[in-house]
Order: sequence, then structure tokens, then C-alpha cells
Amino acid sequence: MTALQIIFILVAAATLGAGLMVVTSRNLIHSALWLVVALFGVAVFYVLLQAGFLAVAQVVVYIGAIAILIIFAIMLTRRIMDEDSPTFNANWGWAVFVALIIFGALTWVLTSWPGISQPMAELSERSDPLRQLGAALVSPSLYVLPFELASVLLLAALVGAIFISWERK
Repeated sequence: MTALQIIFILVAAATLGAGLMVVTSRNLIHSALWLVVALFGVAVFYVLLQAGFLAVAQVVVYIGAIAILIIFAIMLTRRIMDEDSPTFNANWGWAVFVALIIFGALTWVLTSWPGISQPMAELSERSDPLRQLGAALVSPSLYVLPFELASVLLLAALVGAIFISWERK
């Protein structure tokens, strides 16, 4: 085993462990801090893949902005939440079932749908990784739809956070 493989295995274990702690921790602040650890692990993966720009963007955007925004939102809405409420509701089994179905469908689409790998082959002909990323984000056959959906989702989360923390008179 090379040193890079050992580093990858250690970072993968730490990232998966942090991700597990995000969803199993009972304290929301602890979950948010575990999210920071998981996002930092993803940044280390980008460094191992020699994608320095994406690693810096991961740290600045996700850890520096999104995670801190989540922590502030938790702190602002803490008084609204009931501390004694259960962490699981009665429908958690259905949620796991639906999540597995969606995961399976997405896996099937990404692995067997005709024409998915063809646009990636076009991008691999170019040499500059930043050009590849830029072309992939605006290409109609690649990531423009998920990119726009993520922006709408973040906007909805922002509006929801404002609505929840709004002082009612």
C-alpha cells in the first residue's frame, strides 16, 4: 500500500464516521460540527484528486459559509424548538424505504441510461480541469439542471429559515 492509499482509507473512515455522527447525534449543534468534519474530509478527497480549486471552494463555500449558516440558524431557532421532542417520528421506516428506492433509481439511471457517459467523454478530451468543470456546469446534457436545482433548494432553505426565525407579534 502506498502512502496515498493509506491517507485515503483514513480520510474515508473519518468522513464516513462524521457523516454517521451527523445523522445520529441528538444535539443539533454537535450534528452541525460533525457536518463540518465531514465536509473537510471531502475537501481532503479533492486534494488527493489534485483538484486544488475544488478543495479551496469546498472549504470556503461549504465549511466557511453553509456550515456556519446552519450553526447560526440552529442558534437562532433554538428557542422555538421543543427540547423534549423525540428525534424519530413514527414514519422513519417509510423514510428509509423511500430513500433506498430513490438511491436505487438514481444509481440505475446513472449507470445504465443511454447517453449519460457520452457527454463526459467529450469533456475528457479537454486538458484544463477548470475548463472541464465550467463546461460541465453549463452544459445542458450534464450538470446545469442539478446546479440550478441546488440553487433553488438553497433559496428555499433560506426563505424557510427566515420564516422560522421571524418574530411573531
